[in-house]
Amino acid sequence: SRPAKGSSGKMAAPMSRGSRVPEPGAAPYGNFPNYSRFHPPEGRVSLLPQGLLRSLFPAATRPLLGLDVGCNSGELSVALYQHLLGLQDSDSSTELPGAGKELKLLCCDIDPELIRRAQQSSPFPASISFASLDIMDPRAREPFLSSYLQRFGRSSFDIGFCMSVTMWIHLNHGDRGLLEFLALLASLCTFLLVEPQPWRCYRAAARRLRRLGRDDFEHFRSLQIKGDMAESITRILTQECAMELVCSFGSTSWDRSLLLFKSTSARPQG
Repeated sequence: SRPAKGSSGKMAAPMSRGSRVPEPGAAPYGNFPNYSRFHPPEGRVSLLPQGLLRSLFPAATRPLLGLDVGCNSGELSVALYQHLLGLQDSDSSTELPGAGKELKLLCCDIDPELIRRAQQSSPFPASISFASLDIMDPRAREPFLSSYLQRFGRSSFDIGFCMSVTMWIHLNHGDRGLLEFLALLASLCTFLLVEPQPWRCYRAAARRLRRLGRDDFEHFRSLQIKGDMAESITRILTQECAMELVCSFGSTSWDRSLLLFKSTSARPQG
């Protein structure tokens, strides 16, 4: 089944009983509000070395293009942008001249309400674009991504970010969906930073959904790809998607690995 688009009731994070606060992790697609309170952006960006973009793209003379899939309400996207460009928090109130020449970031999420919040609060509107998109719907995805890339005369992104998204794709689209998703990202991005959720998060997400009286994830009980998800995703990307593991930046305090991959297929450079 494909995640619902638009503003259907499926999109909102379910409320826990007797509470006005959405239960974390209970939304069927991971699109719950206030996500960054539970997993703050600095928990990820602090693991990434300063100057990472310059070390990956030492000769870049054009704006680098980034794709952030499953960006939620944008806090992590903004933090990644600031960190990668060496901007401090104090810089966030104004768009720095020249920053947009270095990196353009396209951020998408299935939830239009979260995207509206991201657009309203973004401190870098000229450099970071937020869009509502079901990345698993090729009829929506292909024209949208193509038109963005064509604006820069490009056929692919320099770097992609997939931060705690793989589980939601996997639960909602099954093993085949996860394989298609990873193959898609590998085809779209020269470098790819992935933060896979460990298997215990799958069980917790299914438990929360049941506790809220919702139907179980359609594919949860039939998944064959399970266990060490960081290892499984590394194997899929390296053995089936023409990528190599460049670096593991360690784990966040909530025990999720940050893995950087690079495409091994030659790409024309803009």
